Amino acid sequence: MSLISRSIEVEVPVSTAYNQWTQFEQFPQFMEGVERVEQLDDKRLYWRAELSGARREWHAEIVEQVPDQRIAWRSTSGAKNAGTVLFKPLGPRRCRIELQLEYEPESAAETIGDWLGVVSSRVDGDLQRFRDFIEHRGRETGAWRGVV
Repeated sequence: MSLISRSIEVEVPVSTAYNQWTQFEQFPQFMEGVERVEQLDDKRLYWRAELSGARREWHAEIVEQVPDQRIAWRSTSGAKNAGTVLFKPLGPRRCRIELQLEYEPESAAETIGDWLGVVSSRVDGDLQRFRDFIEHRGRETGAWRGVV
């Protein structure tokens, strides 16, 4: 598996950033290649995305969720991936989001893309678009404050 670690600072309170990140069905608005995310229940998600020119589908399970601190997941079928998002306050209206993503390329094109840093660049862009999305809005589109 390949590992990517990235972080970004966001000019909103940690609770605002966390609350927005729990709105998984909104991910296609800022994640490149993500076509659809459907939340099946409090812990299970269905994803459909275009990766390296191919459509991929997978189910994921949230394995840990602590409000304003972390969300961790792993795929349970389809494209193999897992990760953690950490939310760290940097003051009353600023926070840092740290993303760690593990994934397994499925094809030669995905392996080459991995070597060339395509996925890393995509993650960087996704984090920047998330920052722009939530800073522009100034507030979250919804929230789920449960613990897993």
